[in-house]
Amino acid sequence: MTSPYRPPAYFVRTGPTSYRATAATSGAWNTEEQHIAPAIGLLVHLIEADFAQRRGDDLVITQISCDILGTIPVAEMDYQVRVLRPGRTIELVEACLAHGGRTAVLLRAWLLKPGDTAGLAASPLPRIPPPEHHPEWPPAEVWPGGFIASLSCRRIEHEPGRASYWLTTGTPLVDDAQASALARTVGLLDAANGMTVRADPTRVAFPNVDLTAHLFRRPFPGWIGFDTAVSFGGEGTGLTHSTLHDEDGPFGTLAQILTVRPAR
Repeated sequence: MTSPYRPPAYFVRTGPTSYRATAATSGAWNTEEQHIAPAIGLLVHLIEADFAQRRGDDLVITQISCDILGTIPVAEMDYQVRVLRPGRTIELVEACLAHGGRTAVLLRAWLLKPGDTAGLAASPLPRIPPPEHHPEWPPAEVWPGGFIASLSCRRIEHEPGRASYWLTTGTPLVDDAQASALARTVGLLDAANGMTVRADPTRVAFPNVDLTAHLFRRPFPGWIGFDTAVSFGGEGTGLTHSTLHDEDGPFGTLAQILTVRPAR
């Protein structure tokens, strides 16, 4: 009996400005398309790599705003990175992924110069219990595709649309470099919209059209925690909102706006 195929990474480099998505990126609404989560992590990795090549000093990504302009197949993609607002202590950088000449994912990131504020560090955001206090939960029972299958999840669901949970993966982000803890973390964030569903996704579709994260400190590698609430309005829109954690506590927030409609 042969072992199941395990892709070397979510993305394999194919050229100076291109990567090919592997089967590990597939799903969740359609397994012929990419789950956008790894693609967003890839864009953060590309911004960090571009910054290291251009400058090599120390600015940190503190905010990302991602627009999902359309679906993208599990296939080869081209990318571009450009600086919109250069500066010694603040930069705004944009990165995009395209397939077949069509831009599918557009991300902008604010980078700020760090400083020593250890004496001021604190947050009133409530902590969730650590991973070992959450039971294992298989998200592949709800969602198909290689990306969801690549995740390990531990979850406490309080009600449909309200849960705390922890995610990690053993799949590398790219095959040609060691991605940072931040890029690997960001590559998990878009999973939040599917980890505590308010409605059966075979009957109601609720994909997000954006993702915005604000980070007040850099996350540590390992398990990433989410304290998530999903809200549906009465006019076809919704919101998935999460407080983000590592094992030292909260480090930021996440929001995804949803279009809610009957599933096809």
